[in-house]
Amino acid sequence: MFPIATLNNPDRSKLRAAFPQIEALFRTFAEQHPIPGVAYGIVIDGELVLAGGTGVQNVTSQTPVNADSVFRIASMTKSFTAMALMQLRDEGKFNLDDAVEKHVPELAALPYPTRDSAKITVRQLLTMSAGFPQDDPWADRQLAASESDLSAWMAKGITFSNPPGVKYEYSNFGYAILGRIVTNVAGVLYQDYVTENILKPLGMTSTTFDVSKVDPQRLAMGYRRQDGEWIEEPPLPDGAFASIGGLFTTINDFARYMNTLLAAFPPRDEAESGPLKRSSLREMMQGHRQRMVSSSRATPDVPAWYMSDGYGYGLACGVDSLLGYSVSHGGGLPGYGTFYRLLPEANVGIVALGNVTYSSISLRVQDACVMLQQTGGLVQRVVPPSDALLDIQKGVNELYETWSDEGVKALSTESFFLDMALERRRKQVQDLRASYGKVLSSTAFEAENNLRGRWWMQCENGRIEAYITLSPTVPPKMQTLQLIAAKLLSAGLQAAVDRVVSLIGGWDEAQAGDAFAPTVDRAAVQRQLAAVGVQYGSITLGEALEGDGGTQTRVRLVGTQGITDMKVVLDAESGKISAVTFSRPRETMFVP
Repeated sequence: MFPIATLNNPDRSKLRAAFPQIEALFRTFAEQHPIPGVAYGIVIDGELVLAGGTGVQNVTSQTPVNADSVFRIASMTKSFTAMALMQLRDEGKFNLDDAVEKHVPELAALPYPTRDSAKITVRQLLTMSAGFPQDDPWADRQLAASESDLSAWMAKGITFSNPPGVKYEYSNFGYAILGRIVTNVAGVLYQDYVTENILKPLGMTSTTFDVSKVDPQRLAMGYRRQDGEWIEEPPLPDGAFASIGGLFTTINDFARYMNTLLAAFPPRDEAESGPLKRSSLREMMQGHRQRMVSSSRATPDVPAWYMSDGYGYGLACGVDSLLGYSVSHGGGLPGYGTFYRLLPEANVGIVALGNVTYSSISLRVQDACVMLQQTGGLVQRVVPPSDALLDIQKGVNELYETWSDEGVKALSTESFFLDMALERRRKQVQDLRASYGKVLSSTAFEAENNLRGRWWMQCENGRIEAYITLSPTVPPKMQTLQLIAAKLLSAGLQAAVDRVVSLIGGWDEAQAGDAFAPTVDRAAVQRQLAAVGVQYGSITLGEALEGDGGTQTRVRLVGTQGITDMKVVLDAESGKISAVTFSRPRETMFVP
């Protein structure tokens, strides 16, 4: 059975500790931005656990915002457009790699920017890589355009900013064309298709493209700030550009949608229940087109925040150094600013809706995610080890204690012995057994996926990390085995490591002169240690990870701002430190 990633008994009550902070965050944002009203919601494990609002829907009536206030969500609509297309794709109505002109005849004579440009595909429109220019704010004012307007614009031609399929560039026009594809392929108007096939099945009864269907007592009127006054931005009527940003919804309704996206994870065997297959939802939430790699620091004395970001189908998808894998999208139109972020591996989502033009509400959603993370309750799913990995772990442990040529052959692929001959592998393991002694205990297996992972053997004289990868064959067999041994530190090496750690806390030239060999550039070491202190904060010495225990070791340093590995080498004759180097731990993707 394929292992299913699970949340291992998380204490979700920890997350609730951040709710008062998050409520205060949005309240302060509304007051200081300023913004008439903000509605917000948090979903955890399929439930809307926090829903509220601050400020007012309407500055004239002073009606308070709540979880049933109706806001226009602007470009957050784009993933509904993508979902509609994925439904039609799954039904065999078209292919994502079809040329767009196959389904939109107005584009058959589209002039391309270069002679070697390939025809634009549906997939390129979905991933913002068709070559069209970023068209805010022009497109924001086209929501009410007629179907004949859209047809006329397409027939006249489209100006390209890049050749198709080369770069990411955000295009509302592209998503308007996708709405036309839904209409043409489904045989019903885009808005009607989304309503019948997505909104109604999800029970999103307060969600609509048509503002005239919204109860005026519940509508959050859009505003802009001008000369210290609130100016109404009456919502544009529904039209041919609805697929770029036309939906109105509430926190209570949108929570259902967030939970539908989150429920696509992890891949599993249970029956499908949503409006779209889980595999297709996951396909939407992958970064199919790279957008950017960026880093920033809030202040110079805190760890940097790193992000690698891409665009999926109507959704931004990426990995960052604080929250890991996330999925998000914002929306901005005259009168509205909205944003939501999903953390699929933690089964958590946050949304915030505001009624002022192009608000910076996305930053507050990010802040709210950080507040949840700081509670310690934002744990991510863990992949349990497969039976195949556990069988190999057991076999390797047995080989360590009692080597058998036939035993290792039974566990391994033929290629395993091409990378290290059987005789050398035998000698490696037997030498380790002679030097490190018998295994006193073995840790639980830490799986990276179904066919890869590690564990540690705690031995009499140190510990050995074993890392294995299995082959794609049936049955899977061991194709690599890395044994990384760390001897218990001698008194001299332990003292040297302790000395370096103390110098990270504060350089002392006299102590450094006693600790380092004459060949060492102490000024260079001082700069390194000072940088470690700045980047990682206060340091605590962790476990030895590798080394002979007498002349060299690699140890884990645990800082208040992250972890790093330090290698210390002693000069064999003098016993003084001859080298200190630092490296990123294998299990971390980012450094502070």
